[in-house]
Amino acid sequence: METNRQKKIGGVIQKDLVDILQGEVRKNGVSNLVISVSKVSVTTDLSVATVHLSIFPQEKAAETLAGIKSNTKLIKHDLSQRVRLQLRKVPNLTFFIDDSLDYIQKIDDALASKENPIENRDLLEKRRKT
Repeated sequence: METNRQKKIGGVIQKDLVDILQGEVRKNGVSNLVISVSKVSVTTDLSVATVHLSIFPQEKAAETLAGIKSNTKLIKHDLSQRVRLQLRKVPNLTFFIDDSLDYIQKIDDALASKENPIENRDLLEKRRKT
């Protein structure tokens, strides 16, 4: 369970990281790429922030994440300049791909297909793991 302090710091980091990442995309002239920060979780000792990114299109996600990870120190420096009046120490950043939208899409596709387990209850037996 996150404390209010962790939630507040996560929100501050999330807001500023969106500005930093989108600013870099625009500054470098990259078109057809959207990076959004879906969630930031901060550890209880406030030393590590886990950042979950949604990257569109999905084909560029691995390449973009690798670029972001290689520039983590620069991103942390930019972040520290933005939050210097709010935080004494900026947590170390770890970046991950947020695949929740893909998971939701798979569920929607499964429900739209012919093998819908809601309409045909016999399919539940085939899908059940033993």
